[in-house]
Amino acid sequence: MTTAGVGFSPLDQQLELWEKNWSGGLVKEAVWLSGVVGSFEEAERVLHRIGHVSMSDSTVWRRVERWGEQFRRLDQERQQQAQALPNRGQVTAGQAQQKGRMGLAIDGAMVHVLGEGWKEFKVGCVYEIEPQAVFDKESREWLEMGHAVHTSYVAHLGGPEFFGRLLWTEAQQRGWEAVYDTQVVGDGARWIWNLTQEHFYDSCQTVDWYHAADHLHAAAQLYRPNSESAAQRWYKSAETSLFQGHADQIAHTLQQKAVGNSQRAKDLRTEAQFFENNKRRMQYLEFREDGYLIGSGPVESGAKQFKARFTGPGMRWSRAGIERLIPVRAAIMSSQFDDLWPSLYTNSPPN
Repeated sequence: MTTAGVGFSPLDQQLELWEKNWSGGLVKEAVWLSGVVGSFEEAERVLHRIGHVSMSDSTVWRRVERWGEQFRRLDQERQQQAQALPNRGQVTAGQAQQKGRMGLAIDGAMVHVLGEGWKEFKVGCVYEIEPQAVFDKESREWLEMGHAVHTSYVAHLGGPEFFGRLLWTEAQQRGWEAVYDTQVVGDGARWIWNLTQEHFYDSCQTVDWYHAADHLHAAAQLYRPNSESAAQRWYKSAETSLFQGHADQIAHTLQQKAVGNSQRAKDLRTEAQFFENNKRRMQYLEFREDGYLIGSGPVESGAKQFKARFTGPGMRWSRAGIERLIPVRAAIMSSQFDDLWPSLYTNSPPN
């Protein structure tokens, strides 16, 4: 019997009739599926085929609307808690610095938001760096190189300020301030290094090797515009120089070639400036020998996984909708969803 004016009795609440008899376990799996498969419609199909559960895509969406908001609020609460944690380089009483190495990488991807068009959402990952043996095809030798392990992800649709705090929170909770050596890998965008200076100022900064190589390809086409073979020869020579840490020499060579005010000269100066501005972040041979990563593979892989969920054919998102699902997706990719769910899910009707 329902309570007049309220619509819920203790038995109703026990059976979760406000969820149409969906148990807490089923709600959890519906939200989890929404962050894994490519659409709410696909989540509906999986639930029906595997679990023999008839839950419509709109019902799945409503579960995400409610519980995804809890994940979003958790991100805000974690940021507030992080403000009380020690600053970088400080260690709380009784806490000794640990040997080891941690790193993070930052990237961005585009998503279509209704009424706003294509907007960038920022992706960051935090990981431990461990040496692993890798067979080098050129030298025919086994080399010990740094690899990212135990990776966790954060993402944000919006500006770098909030994203920076979100990433710093994750790094803090992973024990960032307690390890000796840390590294930040990015694609060279100014906002990434501004964020790094604010939150990770004493970390080794590295421009992703593959992004630097893309700039070198563009520079080769500008340097030798009339011959593809000549451009390729210049690129191969410059690639070796870049890997050895001579980005300043590449910048000087491009700058000397940039004569006049033609568009080609302007583009050459732009590429020269890129290598000049980032020369200390391009000591690739030294970084690799020291056991650091020289590529942003972990975060690029993460960005692709976010894009797989949010940028499918014809997908358009309300801002509120994607902001609720982004932290769900991040928790799943970080293998944190199951641990977080019990503290977020409450057996009570919506307000």
